[in-house]
Parts: sequence; C-alpha cells; structure tokens
Amino acid sequence: MRGYPWRWHRRWFSTAAVPDCPRWSAAATVVVLAGCAPLATVTVGSAQSVFLDRAFVDASEFTPDCTPDDSGVGAPEGASLDELSGLASTGGLLYAVGDSGSDRAVAVMGADCVVHRWLPLPVDPYDVEDMAVGPDGRLWLADVGDNGRRRDTVALIAMDRDTGAGELHRLTYPDGPHDAETILIQRDGTPLIVTKELFGAGSVYRPVGGAEVGGLATPGPTPLEKVGVLDVSEASGADAEGGGTTAQALHSTMFTGGAVSADGTVAAVRNYSDVFLFSAPDGDLLAAFASGPAVRARVPQQPQGEAVAFTENGDLLIASEARGGPIPPVQMLPGAVSLVQDQARAHTAAEEESAESAGSRWGIGIGIGIAAVSVVALTTALGYVVRRRARSEIP
Repeated sequence: MRGYPWRWHRRWFSTAAVPDCPRWSAAATVVVLAGCAPLATVTVGSAQSVFLDRAFVDASEFTPDCTPDDSGVGAPEGASLDELSGLASTGGLLYAVGDSGSDRAVAVMGADCVVHRWLPLPVDPYDVEDMAVGPDGRLWLADVGDNGRRRDTVALIAMDRDTGAGELHRLTYPDGPHDAETILIQRDGTPLIVTKELFGAGSVYRPVGGAEVGGLATPGPTPLEKVGVLDVSEASGADAEGGGTTAQALHSTMFTGGAVSADGTVAAVRNYSDVFLFSAPDGDLLAAFASGPAVRARVPQQPQGEAVAFTENGDLLIASEARGGPIPPVQMLPGAVSLVQDQARAHTAAEEESAESAGSRWGIGIGIGIAAVSVVALTTALGYVVRRRARSEIP
C-alpha cells in the first residue's frame, strides 16, 4: 500500500481545486492577458479619417450679396462678366474677370458689385480662369485653362490694380499639359496651382524651389514642380443633397477656383457643389491640404459656379457664370474665416484632451500589467511551495 498515498496525493494536485505546475502557469497566463487587455485597446490619436472632424455648413447659410452690373460703363471688346471665373477682394473693391473669350479686361467693382471701370490686361491671354492678390498688392491672373490639354506653357499675369500695367510670367509643368482653374498665393508669396480633374485627385504645383511670385522670370518660362495632391472626395460624401450644378460623383475633384484669406491663415478651394475651407495658421497651405478641410460648405444652386474670394473682414464670396441667363448674384458666407479658426481651435483642444486621456489609459494599463506580473510571480512561488510540501509528505 505504499504506492497508494503517492497516487492519491498526485491525483489531488491534478484537480481543478489545486492545479499542478502546468495548470498554475496557464492560470497565470490568463491573469496576464486580462491585465494587459487595456493596453491593447489604448490608441494615441485616431485612425479615422480627418474628414470626420470637419464642420458642415448648409447652402442656406449663404446669402445673396450683390449682382455684378456693368450697365453704367459698358464692357470693352473681349471682356464680359457673363462668364465670371475669377474674383478677388481688396481695398474695399471687388475685381472680377471672365474666362476664355471674355478675359481681355478686369472689372473693378464697388462693394455693391457695380462696375466702376475696366482694366485691360497688359498681355493677350489664352484662358484666364482665376485671380488672386499677391503680397505685393498686385492682381495675379491665372492664365492656366487648358481644356484640350495641349499647351506647352501656362502663365501668371501680374497687374497693377490702379493702372493695369503688368507683365507675363510663363510656367511649364514637369509632366505634360494639365487643365487648371485654381490659383492660391500663400502669404509668403508662393503661388500654388491646383489642377482640375474629372476623375482622381487634383495635383498641386508650385515654381521649383518654392519661388514667390515676385521672383518669377519675365517672360520665363519658370519650371513648376509637383508638391502634392488635393483629394476631397471623402469629404464631399456621395449622400449630400442638392447644391451645385454637376452630379456629385463627377465634380468632387473638379476644382474651379481658390482663395486665401487676407491674413493667409485660411484657404478656400471650390468645385461646382462645395467650398472646402482649410486651416493654415502658419501659412503653409500644403500642410493644410494634407490635414484635410476644417469646414465643408455646400453652395447654393448656381448656373456654373467657379469663382471664390475672401473679403478683408473674413467673409467668403462665391460667384458664377451666367450660362446664357442673367448674371447670378455674388453669394456671401459671413464670418467664414472665424468659423474655420474656431473649428481648428476646437479640433486642437479635442486632440490634446484625447492625448491626455490616452496617456491616462496607458498608465492604468501599465499598472494592471505590473500587478498581473506580480500575481504570476506570487502564484508560481505558492505553487512551488505547496508542491514541495506535498512531495515531502509522500512516504
């Protein structure tokens, strides 16, 4: 009978009540995994799209501001606001230009959109599509339209706002012709051209090395370099209602105009249905594009909306071609710049709060992990002691 007590003790140590060493180890592993589970769920930041953080503005927030009217002065030959494509606001005045075939002069309008006079372009353009005000205070017209994608060069045309004097600055793409309708001039003077694509993201180009507008060769050409892409297709959303002029699936990357706020901290890029507003507190528009739009604003119905501008007090203006009908009114989104800045501050605060929360969760998870390791050590030691004692009792 000497073997019986040994077998009895052995079977007792193999029960669920007091596991043998392998079972002690398995139990300890379960404890460790349970303790480390919080660590697996902790994330720093969010893997979700930045577009989920944007603010949305309905088209009803826009209000008619004024309707362009040149009846008092008439339009010179080759100039018309029926195809208004570029718009700029500075010095309490509005400047507007049509596109190909109606782009031989710039209309100078008061705040009521009544044309005071026309400024003939200093050169014969090919297809002006947009306009901006540079740090030098001059108008910069983007002669970058190329529907057939066959131009060897495109151009920026500089114009004095008072006299109309200026010069031509030719540009060349590094990868062949592109159609474009958007010019943005950063507050450091660097011009960015965004292409208009039927499908796929728009490409962003600038003069090689980031040359500012005042440093462009006359007449050039100055080579361009591709520095990024602009894709707002996710921000557009296929389920959005109304607005604009073209089917949602087609126009999300058909960018038709751009603008930069007077202080250089907010950029707007529009298509036929939306205006996308980007926060650039340091003036870096490429970084702003990479971060995604802070605000998406649906535009009211327009025949063919292409122009966008900021007023000096931060309101957003949009304008449209007539497409055979009466010239449509310029529409205004009041306080657009403040809206973007407020949204950016709220987003930054939320990120900081998330980071602090993530840090706290990491601390809790690490604490649980340490406790789990301690339990493993304790249970292993206890199992060893119990096992030794049990064996010492075996005859």
